Amino acid sequence: MTKKQKKVLWRIIATAVLVAVVKLFSIGGVAGTVLYLAAYLIIGYDILRKAFRGIIKGQVFDENFLMAVATVGAIALAVYERSGDYLEAVAVMLFYQIGELFQSYAVGKSRRSITALMDIRPDYANIEQDGKLVQVDPDDVTVGSIIVVQPGEKVPLDGVVTEGSSTLNTAALTGESLPRDAAAGDEVISGCVNMTGVLKIRTTKAFGESTVSKILELVENSSSHKSRSENFISKFARIYTPAVCIGALVLAVLPPVVRLVMGLSGDWGTWVYRALTFLVISCPCALVISIPLSFFAGLGGASRAGVLVKGSNYLETLSKTRVVVFDKTGTLTQGVFDVTGVHHNTMPQKKVLEYAALAECASSHPISKSLQRAYGGEIDRHRVTDVQEISGNGITAKVDGTDVAVGNSKLMDRLGIAWHDCHSVGTIIHLAIDGQYAGHIVISDVVKPHAKEAIAALKQAGVEKTVMLTGDIRRVADHVAGELCVDEVHSELLPADKVAQVERLLSNADGKLAFVGDGINDAPVLSRADIGIAMGAMGSDAAIEAADVVLMDDDPLKISKAIRISRKCLRIVYENIVFALGIKGLCLVLGAMGIANMWAAIFADVGVMVIAVLNAIRALRVDNL
Repeated sequence: MTKKQKKVLWRIIATAVLVAVVKLFSIGGVAGTVLYLAAYLIIGYDILRKAFRGIIKGQVFDENFLMAVATVGAIALAVYERSGDYLEAVAVMLFYQIGELFQSYAVGKSRRSITALMDIRPDYANIEQDGKLVQVDPDDVTVGSIIVVQPGEKVPLDGVVTEGSSTLNTAALTGESLPRDAAAGDEVISGCVNMTGVLKIRTTKAFGESTVSKILELVENSSSHKSRSENFISKFARIYTPAVCIGALVLAVLPPVVRLVMGLSGDWGTWVYRALTFLVISCPCALVISIPLSFFAGLGGASRAGVLVKGSNYLETLSKTRVVVFDKTGTLTQGVFDVTGVHHNTMPQKKVLEYAALAECASSHPISKSLQRAYGGEIDRHRVTDVQEISGNGITAKVDGTDVAVGNSKLMDRLGIAWHDCHSVGTIIHLAIDGQYAGHIVISDVVKPHAKEAIAALKQAGVEKTVMLTGDIRRVADHVAGELCVDEVHSELLPADKVAQVERLLSNADGKLAFVGDGINDAPVLSRADIGIAMGAMGSDAAIEAADVVLMDDDPLKISKAIRISRKCLRIVYENIVFALGIKGLCLVLGAMGIANMWAAIFADVGVMVIAVLNAIRALRVDNL
């Protein structure tokens, strides 16, 4: 609880004690009046001050004005009727402050769930100078510098591990509690916490462009994008508040005037009391507070799950998603080519990979890197001589004095070596040893572990259609789409073709369309879709910038969770709107008819607000979605 909240709590306790003393000891007369007024000022002085400031600034019609007019009027009525009972006026302020305290605590809880991300902001970076570690501002570290991250410290900048191995806690970034291992050659992103060993990292981005900075920027800007529901409530309150003030004035004046014209007594006290009750009931706190709070809690719940939504307007759009379009490489697949098979080999698989990796060791091509990773042994270049690269075919070389040819079918044909075709999908690398065919190696992009599960989860979440767009050849695209059970696939597309396909799907979509991508070439499509979802861990800066939603751990399974979070949030928003307006409307009618008194007004105002706020903070709970 904050200092301000504690102060309000003490005021509530002091007011309750004073009222209890008056009631328990039946204190009346001047002493009772003084104690009631003291309790009223203790609990309501800030409301009166805000109402007075609002009148001076011309911003009259807000909840503070309504509460001030209603309670001051109730006190005036008690003086007029000489009842000496000011309990209703004090009770209205007391319960209103209890509701406000509760709402403040709920907002604080939602805010903490989002601003917990601020803990990922690094305070310093370690640079080694003259054998000592010097702490410097992360902003001052240039790209390509070597930084040292010790156990317990945050990784301050994105980079590649050059020395050491450790376990990284990525919970603040991804929402996942499972630590990740990092060793030399691995990419690491800023915001992770180093748990075990010392790491030396070569930075690849300046602090302003690093992952942690991008996340913080997204979080800080998310509240500036309001949803249609929030805008509706703001406009509604601007019209509703003056309307009920005029209604209360009419209720206080018109019936007594009509009665006087008819020759009856004006009965001013009854009708003024009803008008004051009407004002208390009409206070739109439940709507004005609970709707933004529902969205704020939804954004907080999503961030805890590793999904950053840039604004409540995007949360509302996400809830209406019926079509999800995926890029393939890096989104549904790892985007890293790996050896997935060795076929028709005439020698042990390990030996085939060793010959291929050594022959390709001089190349920086991704296929060469894949072969070296699959081999896993030490690459001794002294074992390799007479390397000759044949453009568009492959490589010939001598490994330990043995003639080795590694390449495609064209190379085999060129060397007059009979080769076996492969029915697997991927890049096929043929290998010949001393002029004899030794087998072939299949290299392909690997589907992400949760990709198939993610597609199935989207179907369960109510998504009607899934589509995959890729620049890959048709055979590869069809294979991946079939493996993942994607409804529709389009291959061999340029970036402009992807935009055209999304345009076509948008024109036929019954509901909103989301596009999920990670590359620079995905930025135009991310911007064009109703909702753009980017992979945040390894996605390009352009894609993250263009997207409306960012998945911090690149797990496509989080898409269905984000949709479920958004739908829960919107469901809570609509529940609060219907509940608040329904109870308010009923109590307004009952108050105008004289059936509902000030105590019913207190429930209609504070009770409805507390119930709506309680309902709103349910949006924070996303674990079981």
